[in-house]
Parts: sequence; C-alpha cells; structure tokens
Amino acid sequence: MATAQNKPMDLLRFATAGSVDDGKSTLIGRLLLDSKSIFEDQLEAVEATSEAKGYDYTDLALLTDGLRSEREQGITIDVAYRYFATPARKFIIADTPGHVQYTRNMVTGASTADLGLVLVDARQGLTEQSRRHALILSLLRVPHLVLAVNKMDLVDFSQEVFDKIHAEFTQFATKLNIPDLQVIPISALAGDNVVNRSENMGWYQGPTLMHHLEHVHVASDRDLIDARFPVQYVVRPKSDEFHDYRGYGGQVAGGVLKQGDEVVVLPSGMTSKIAGIDLFDKEIDMAFPPMSVTIRLEDDVDVSRGDMIARVNNAPTATQDIDAMVCWMTTAPLLPKAKLAIKHTTRNGRVMVKDIQYRLDVNTLHRDQETKQLGVNEIGRVQLRCTVPLLVDPYSKNRTTGSFILIDETTGVTVGAGMING
Repeated sequence: MATAQNKPMDLLRFATAGSVDDGKSTLIGRLLLDSKSIFEDQLEAVEATSEAKGYDYTDLALLTDGLRSEREQGITIDVAYRYFATPARKFIIADTPGHVQYTRNMVTGASTADLGLVLVDARQGLTEQSRRHALILSLLRVPHLVLAVNKMDLVDFSQEVFDKIHAEFTQFATKLNIPDLQVIPISALAGDNVVNRSENMGWYQGPTLMHHLEHVHVASDRDLIDARFPVQYVVRPKSDEFHDYRGYGGQVAGGVLKQGDEVVVLPSGMTSKIAGIDLFDKEIDMAFPPMSVTIRLEDDVDVSRGDMIARVNNAPTATQDIDAMVCWMTTAPLLPKAKLAIKHTTRNGRVMVKDIQYRLDVNTLHRDQETKQLGVNEIGRVQLRCTVPLLVDPYSKNRTTGSFILIDETTGVTVGAGMING
C-alpha cells in the first residue's frame, strides 16, 4: 500500500514568459525562496549584494542572474531549467527568454510544458510581447495558461487596473485556443498572492499563484485513449540468463497499454499481443504517458527502432505528405524546394518543402500569403513531402506524435520545429 513517504509525487512543468523588467526573475526567485529551494549561503549572498547596492529590500532577481549575465555578454540564449518542490508537487520551470529574437527558444521551452505563465507589468498593461507569448503558448497547445499581473504594489493594488487588464486579455484569448485561463494579481517583490494571500488585495478572491500551481489538474491533459508507443530500442541482453529475452524499449506517447492487449506494429502491419511490460527490473500491469518501459510481445515479429506499437483498430495515420505549422530557427530562410532531414518520434527521414502557404504574424494573427519564405523565428504553414511514411496524429490530439524537428543535413543543426495540423 502506498504511503505518504513512498507515493510518487506529481510533476508540473511550466514555462515562464514576460517582457524585460516585467519581474520574471524576481518571481522565480520568490518561488524558490518561499518553497525553501535555495541554500542559506545563497540567500545570505543575495542579501549582502542587495545591501551593498543600497537596496532596502532583498533583490530576489539575483538568484537567477546567471541567465541575465548571458544576455549581457551576448551569448546565445538558451532555456534555463530550474527545479523546486513543495509537499504537494514537484516543479520544473522552463525560464524562456521574452525577446522576439528568442522566439525559437520560447518554442523549445514551452513545447513540453503543462502550463504557461505569462507576466505583465500592471503599469504597462498588455503589450505586443504579452499577446505574442500567449499566441505561441496557444499554438503549442499548452493546456493551462496563467496571466500574472505583476507589480500591483506600484499601482496601489488597484482593482480597477487589474480588472482592465483582465478584461482586455480575456477578450484577446477568445481568438486563441486556451482551454484554461487564470488571471492573478501579484507582487513578486513583496510576495503578495505568490505563496501567501495578499492583505493588500482583499478584493481578489481567487487562488494564490502557488496554490494554483499546486492544484491545477494536468493528468487528464494527456491522451489516454489512443495507444502510441514509438520504439526507441530493441532490448536483447547478452547474458546467458536472459538469452531468450526480446523487448522493445521506449516512452509511451499516448493511451494505456496492458498485458494481453492486441496490438499492431507499424508500418509493417503485423499483429500480436503484449506478453508483458517491464519497468527497470520489475514487471508492471500497465503503462501510460510519459512512462519509459520495455514491452514484450507474444509473437516473434520484426520490430525495429522507428516502428510504432498501437492498437489494431486505433492506429495513427501513415503518410508521406505533412501539413504543419513550422517555427523556423536559423538565419538562412526556409524556401520552397529545400531538402532537410526530419526526426519524428523515433523515426528519421528526409523531406522536401513542397509549399509555404503563409507566414503567421504572431502579433496580429494576420496570415501573410504573399511571403513564400520563413525567416529566423518566424512561424508559418508549410507543406512537406517525406521519403518515408511517418506515423502521425494531429498536434491538437497528441503533442508527441504530432510534432517533429527539421535538421540541416550538412551541419546536423536543428533548424525548425513543426506541429502537424489536423
């Protein structure tokens, strides 16, 4: 029987986004501090530095200044991942840069997020950046979005200011695909409504940010209906003890797989039944996303890396023609007739760009059909032709089997990320 000591903790991945000086670093510092996820000597160093600078407060942004230093040095900015936990849940923060030139990095950080946290400065209200961040999170099908209206202390904790931003953003969000939206007034510097409820905003009756992060329900966001198991590795131990063992390792991308289930191996179409599911050194009854397991089949069928195990009457679409939204990530533009390598789940192939239908203006949602190329950090709808059949679902249905990356064959550099349209 599971006890409080051995029960696995739930994990929430969330991505933060915000313009410069919206208080993102301070907010992350506040979450780390109030969840007791920093060492005493770190806090003492921050307090000493704050005092040396003449501040009459602890500058929590200093806890995340490593990334800021990278910006000042002009280094290529990547996503910074930070980890902390409370008694209720474990968290992974993808701290994504907010500048328009770092759109590709935001796409990277938000692609695996369960929740997107967009900060706005209460004094500035909604900006072009705020709308752009919300749109990208919507395109990436991040199921939960929090708009944190920060620096409420600098507008005298005004309900009128908050209500105006709330109404404006809610109206904008109706144009997007955002299933769950929460708007919270906070002061990251003072800690109002971050972990503890603010005495200065008695008019706000919603949850604090930490309470929402701890209790937002994400288990049902994953597709537990359509079984998808991309095979990553064929497990054949060389020891005499397991000389007859043959399993297929990988991460469950969708559905629930159980011993005895009738399955089909794609693209060959061969059918079998699941003989067993192994997790490390023990056998388990079932597997579901995002578990990494080894599946054994009753029949000795031909299965190799890049194949996919699915249910007989519920299989993904096998196609060589891909219609997708692509975020382009390199300075050389994407042009029709371009040839690239593609990686989709565990399957590799080569593609040619058949057509670029339009470039999406992420600020206005306008579809520019005149432009027949994509520049760095631009997003557009692209038609691709692949050399091998890919086993795909729409991105709106499954974020794993509905996504892919494009790779420059010459350099091996990832140059694009795609989301397959339904």
